[in-house]
Amino acid sequence: MSTMISDLPVAVIGESDGRWRTTTLCLAVDFGSRDDPPGRGGVAHLLEHLLMSAPVDGGHSLSERVERLGGQANATTGLDRMFFQAQVLGDHVPEVARLLTRAVLDPRLDHAVVETERQAVLQELAAAAADPSDTVQDAYLAACFPGHPLGRPVGGSDEAVRALELTDVLGVHREVFLGRRMALVCTGGTAPGEVAEHLAGTAVTRVPASAPSVPSAPPVAVEPVADLAALPWAPQGAGADPDGFSWLATGSRAPSTGDPRRHAFTVLAHLLGPSPASLLYRRLRGQEGLVYAFYTWSRSYTETGAWRIMAGVENRNLRRAQEVVREVLLEVAGRGPDPEDLAVARRQAVTDLVTTAERPWDHAMTLSQETGLGTRSWSLEDGIRALERVTAEEVRLAAVAVTERQLTVVRPEPA
Repeated sequence: MSTMISDLPVAVIGESDGRWRTTTLCLAVDFGSRDDPPGRGGVAHLLEHLLMSAPVDGGHSLSERVERLGGQANATTGLDRMFFQAQVLGDHVPEVARLLTRAVLDPRLDHAVVETERQAVLQELAAAAADPSDTVQDAYLAACFPGHPLGRPVGGSDEAVRALELTDVLGVHREVFLGRRMALVCTGGTAPGEVAEHLAGTAVTRVPASAPSVPSAPPVAVEPVADLAALPWAPQGAGADPDGFSWLATGSRAPSTGDPRRHAFTVLAHLLGPSPASLLYRRLRGQEGLVYAFYTWSRSYTETGAWRIMAGVENRNLRRAQEVVREVLLEVAGRGPDPEDLAVARRQAVTDLVTTAERPWDHAMTLSQETGLGTRSWSLEDGIRALERVTAEEVRLAAVAVTERQLTVVRPEPA
């Protein structure tokens, strides 16, 4: 069971294990690319780079200082969450807790670091644009959430990033980022209570965000998501070169983080996942040999989610691969999963959750998500029970929801 300490503006959440000599600290923020102001696409992602790379107290950056201690540091910007992480030996936790909170909550940014990190972001965008397995995911989310902030690329566009100014970044950090709910999650050898003690006198105590224990804190307003149109399903075409290679993404909406139906969508992802034991693997690769690698997953956000299958396919096989995916989804939607197949999918979902929990870096992010950044209790056992309770009918209904509004995108774009 995770421990929550909520008498600070930033909740401290964690699970400690004395067998670990390292501790992972993860500052999670209810802020992501969906919060980019109009015309400022990519500012959240650029801000993430800056907070990790700007000098702290006139010295090295957070990333370099953690690495100099022998640890590892990284940050991630998602659609509706941002994570800043450091994994260090237990002796360095007091210093790194202070560095992490100072760097993220009270940064010293200037034009020089903005220009340096802008170039890094532009290179990252260029690399992603050259990789169809990246562009197909952006295209899929744009189709799944048309005209909505969740459908915008996390990194923004080249043009938008080039236009960002220091004042844009500072304004978003001060006026939006610092007002969002946050949690400092710790996993490993250091107990949450000890980490909380190290935060005394740090920037955490000056964060304007409401403490998690204050029930009257107003929720963050989110832009409504319009219903996804139910259009007739049809396979997408490929480029003119039959010897070419494309990536496809197909699926539909999924339930939100607060919707218990999301667990059925997770089990459906394993039922049709890349394991040799899955229904889709047996048909798509085992029987027809149409693909080498494919991936299936479900993601939940504040008010909605996205369920998808992504596969790399030779153009000559692209249409048939889409037909097989559709056929298998319709079979599950029609009669539900076979009891043994369902049992396998549930076991795989549970194992995936457990192995994630055994990686402190990933488990810290899971704890932040499942506890709603310190607004509710959650344990690994809770997660296991939720997956084990998923029924065949719930999985069937999840497949129905996907097939009724299934959409597909292909990259490179068809000729």
